[in-house]
Amino acid sequence: MKRLKVMSVFGVRPEAVKMAPVIKELEKHPGSIESIVTVTGQHREMLDQVLQLFNIKTDYDLNIMQEKQTLTDIIERSLRGLERVYREVEPDIVLVHGDPSTSFVAALAAFYQKISIGHVEAGLRTYNKYFPFPEEINRRLTGVLADLHFAPTADSKQNLLNEGVAEEKIFVTGNTAIDAIMHTVKPDYQYHTPSLISKPWRGKRLIVMEVHRRENWGEPIKQICAGIKQIIEEFEDTILVFPVHLNPVVKEAVHSVLAKQERVLLIDPLSADDYQNLFSEAVLLLSDSGGVQEEAPALGIPMLLTRNVTERPEAIRAGTVKLIGNTKEGVYQSVKELLTNEQARKAMARAVNPYGDGRAAYRIVNALLNHFNYSDQVVDEWKFID
Repeated sequence: MKRLKVMSVFGVRPEAVKMAPVIKELEKHPGSIESIVTVTGQHREMLDQVLQLFNIKTDYDLNIMQEKQTLTDIIERSLRGLERVYREVEPDIVLVHGDPSTSFVAALAAFYQKISIGHVEAGLRTYNKYFPFPEEINRRLTGVLADLHFAPTADSKQNLLNEGVAEEKIFVTGNTAIDAIMHTVKPDYQYHTPSLISKPWRGKRLIVMEVHRRENWGEPIKQICAGIKQIIEEFEDTILVFPVHLNPVVKEAVHSVLAKQERVLLIDPLSADDYQNLFSEAVLLLSDSGGVQEEAPALGIPMLLTRNVTERPEAIRAGTVKLIGNTKEGVYQSVKELLTNEQARKAMARAVNPYGDGRAAYRIVNALLNHFNYSDQVVDEWKFID
């Protein structure tokens, strides 16, 4: 029996982090699976850091990154490059992850070649096509194209069922973000970034911040920064570490408010392991990120989400993530509450994780083997019990 050709396709750091456990699990089955890794290189430097961290060798690299690239540029170059790769390799199934533009275009290119598609982290929804933008539409379009849906939670599965996806095509696996964070966060961790090695937050309360989503570009980012600036000025025992996204729109807005501010460290984006270990030491995390909503609860770190909607309601219900919007006053009041009310902070700091047990990649690979008749092993789905 020939080996099952599984091609994993990704292009940006967040999806690389979450796909890494799946790729490493695929590598455990060399007798039955040929694992092929293709990257678009949409985020060049940050992507390479993840590949090195997880010791992942790429088989195909489209290297599409260009300065000031638009969404249209990414789609066009990826679609043409992936068409060539798919025709050469002829994989049995293409695995894509979540909601980046890379995932949608990889699924579309596979559909054009009549190749099966597996969607990891399937079924997340806000049902508002502009929030988050363009991620909400990316994942919905990917879901339409997908043949197998690896939903991280029961909520995600229900979204897919409501949209008419057949139940036998959906597998609740937990989120691979939890698998990854178990690999990267360590109690004796040594930072690689020079400005972090001495841990300048010693003796102070560390706040970690990361804001970059398109719906926050412009005035919302400035409002969020103004709110945290007021906090740092008022609470002298705090320090802010802010890895700033490389996009000029984000950098200019952040630096216009926070540059040269006392006890504010603005640094370039961190490697995945530096970043995850950094916020594991924080009293709270202020972010508009998607994946961090899964990682923070796993580490017992309160997260304030600077958005107005979220596709990950599970942590909101669990009380470990709070949706606070993107206004100066909303940020200021929410952060102040956690700094002045230890009971409220501890209530959010429970290490309750509705997103997985670290075995998502195992479930995904076994579901693939079952689907293509390489195994008859039944693997239990992930169930969250608070």
